[in-house]
Amino acid sequence: MDSSERYLHAAVAASAVVIREYSTSFSLAARMMPRRVRDHITSIYALVRVADEIVDGACPTDPRAHLDALEVSVEAAISEGFSANLVVHAFAATARATGFGAELTRPFFASMRADLTPVPHTPESLAAYIHGSAEVVGLMCLRAYLVGVAPSDYDRLAPDALRLGAAFQKVNFLRDLTDDELRLGRAYLPELTQHAFDGALDDAAADLAAGRAGIAELPRDVQRGVRVAADLYGELVRRLRSAGLDGARSGRVRVPGPRKAAVLARSVVARR
Repeated sequence: MDSSERYLHAAVAASAVVIREYSTSFSLAARMMPRRVRDHITSIYALVRVADEIVDGACPTDPRAHLDALEVSVEAAISEGFSANLVVHAFAATARATGFGAELTRPFFASMRADLTPVPHTPESLAAYIHGSAEVVGLMCLRAYLVGVAPSDYDRLAPDALRLGAAFQKVNFLRDLTDDELRLGRAYLPELTQHAFDGALDDAAADLAAGRAGIAELPRDVQRGVRVAADLYGELVRRLRSAGLDGARSGRVRVPGPRKAAVLARSVVARR
């Protein structure tokens, strides 16, 4: 292993630490991925998490300046192939290896920047926010799934990746109501009544179903990991329906560990 390979190995390992700290569900799904994909997916989500944390309160002073600097460093690393920031280095290596760049990173950072000055969304601004915060991440992951296997399938499979990314984000809006509204002052879904809550769940469930339909078209070795993630979000939809608006506002709806294990087992068995 030469020095550049060793540095990349350390960068991916640092990204994995970030993911384990913030998302047990994602760590579970990532472990279902084949080795050829796992490091890329970990590197994508670690960078996404760092940006999330900048705008969600981890940065005590001038988060906009830090977010802007992160975006500049990401674009420079994709161009140059190196960053002194390990998470950025791992992300840039994935972008270079899988074939995406500013066409996906710039919408992402635009949505992160929108969170710094929260205002009630219109349907149009919410669609743009979902695209940048979630749908483009789904496209990044799709690039990773297809690299070295079937890159020419990207355009055909992109619509399903967009729907799955949108579904995940819409579910997150509903499960994070308390934190978003009370701590962060954000209203992704303003004037939310029980009827509107049910409608938003129906919308998320429809996206999830549409995105799930495309999983069978992915390379076989990544289908299980994507299915686990989709199944976990399907379980969240069921729990949110049971909790209702009042329950969702009383605390973050989660999938308990034993239930996650059951979902994992069911997903694995379903592919045998």
